[in-house]
Amino acid sequence: MNEIKEYGEALFEKIKHIDEDEKEYWSARELKEILNYTQWRRFNSVIDKAKIACINSEYNALDHFADVGKMVVKAIVALQAQ
Repeated sequence: MNEIKEYGEALFEKIKHIDEDEKEYWSARELKEILNYTQWRRFNSVIDKAKIACINSEYNALDHFADVGKMVVKAIVALQAQ
């Protein structure tokens, strides 16, 4: 039986990074580990969904994801097709 794990703020604070401009960020590879994903490709699909949700919420995905260049173009094309 799968165990549901509760993720608290302390867990995310533990792996938080702060850049030279004092902006907080998290490494996807570290998040993958604490969220118990065993395969990068499965976790990467979750990240892709988060990028799309960011765009659909009218936030600038470039402000939230380091590698969104290609993803933004694909999402914009998809949104325009609707």
